[in-house]
Amino acid sequence: MIQNKHLWIILLTVIAVAVLPTGGLAEGKKLRIVFNPPNMAFPWTTFTAHVAEEEGKKLGVDIILQDGQGSSSKQSSDLRNAVNQSFDGIVLTPNDVNALVPVVNEVVDANIPIVTVDRYVEGANKPVPHYGVDNVAGGAKMAKFVIDKFPNGAKIILLTGQPGSSSAIDRAQGIRDTIKAVNDRYQLVADQTANWSRAEALTITQNILTSLGDPPDAILASNDDMALGALQALQQAGIPKGKVVVLGYDAIPEGLAKVRDGELAATVEQLPGQQVKNAVDALVAFLRDKKPLETLKLDPILIEKNNLNQAERISEVE
Repeated sequence: MIQNKHLWIILLTVIAVAVLPTGGLAEGKKLRIVFNPPNMAFPWTTFTAHVAEEEGKKLGVDIILQDGQGSSSKQSSDLRNAVNQSFDGIVLTPNDVNALVPVVNEVVDANIPIVTVDRYVEGANKPVPHYGVDNVAGGAKMAKFVIDKFPNGAKIILLTGQPGSSSAIDRAQGIRDTIKAVNDRYQLVADQTANWSRAEALTITQNILTSLGDPPDAILASNDDMALGALQALQQAGIPKGKVVVLGYDAIPEGLAKVRDGELAATVEQLPGQQVKNAVDALVAFLRDKKPLETLKLDPILIEKNNLNQAERISEVE
């Protein structure tokens, strides 16, 4: 009888172990996922962090926010801490396309699943699944708008984002390649970075306007914050509203309001909320159900006054 009891105990133990969830996730354990954006100082990043946290609540996982503060070394340090604390997964928006590669390799070597959102990394030991938008296509749509608006040619100022970030690289490439493909009547009379910053864009645009003498036909800014800085510079220079066509990128609520009011000609919608949801959903599906992680790129939308309703954040416009 005693031997039978022992056999039953052993059998029940084997059955209990067999039905535990796979992947080391004991029953009742809540997944902990790091969301690491490059800089919470920018409105776009703040929005994506909020979406990540809300999606985490919806899925029943903890989203732990790390602010990269515009520093690749800060992001690298934070991700190493995430490895040491054995987080279940990481969603990263890398500050730099190359600088984050070493720490990404460390994450991969630690067998912690990682995906990128909005910006990607290049040169990691293994491909990192990316959830974003086609930024080259977005930049091309901005340039095409100007070409259609000015069929006889145009002088254009280009304000680019932070050097080294994949989104800045790709958007600028889309703009430059599209302009280059037409003819020399379309000239980039200035091509400078304003580091995604409204204040820097204001100062840089003021300096360019002074050096040019005559105002350009168009200003293409790689995000809405820089576009808003450029608008302020035009206003302070006494240039009438609408004389210079200004385009932005990101479709933040303040930018959308300027499109509605006719101050911005257009902005590019890159669906940031959908990007983040795609990344978080995919990572959780991998952790829970081993569903493969696969790169997914969305198509950008050029938002003008006549299609404002297609903007993801139109309900936030005051």
